[in-house]
Amino acid sequence: MALFWQHNGEAFRLAVWQADETEEELLAHFSPSLRAEYECEARRFAMLHRRMEWLAVRALLAKMVGEERRICYEPSGKPFLDDRSQAISISHTKGYVALALYNGAAVGIDIEQYGQRVHRVASRFLHPDEQVAPYRDDRTWGLLLHWSAKESVYKCMEHPDADLRRLCAQPFVPRAAGSFRMQSAATEPIQWFDVNYRIAEDFVLTWTTR
Repeated sequence: MALFWQHNGEAFRLAVWQADETEEELLAHFSPSLRAEYECEARRFAMLHRRMEWLAVRALLAKMVGEERRICYEPSGKPFLDDRSQAISISHTKGYVALALYNGAAVGIDIEQYGQRVHRVASRFLHPDEQVAPYRDDRTWGLLLHWSAKESVYKCMEHPDADLRRLCAQPFVPRAAGSFRMQSAATEPIQWFDVNYRIAEDFVLTWTTR
């Protein structure tokens, strides 16, 4: 597991890891007792890549905080730390896992691999008024940023609306890294979120806090 990028602040931390270990190598990151528990829990996933993602996230968390911590889930599926000392958000895409920790109410993070599929599903997440600008003359990156940003905001919202088209990004010109504002019409009063992002060689990463 190689660290791809990290940010460490007083209240907010995130890390992206390039996960290329075997299942056995990931399990070796944990103490014997937790290793046996995680090996059993990971068997719930029939697909190998899902087991790898599940284990990689927990290995990354242990490296970020310097100790073994358990990730639990709300009935809605939202993750939380067992002691609720920090808000947590998780995302993964092919070959990478991303994790964010925040000393506040909520945090959302999302990572999306570059691919053309985003063009086919754009009508499902774009607001009618949204303007999508290209990055390096490639509109795919712009679409991915909008999609990823909405996933991050969705994870961060207290009462999210499943219709991502009710979120609208303010116009911006994508760069290698930056931020932009996202408006939510799914709540009263209207909420605003500041979304940060980075564009890597083969993925986009976005995050926001509340």
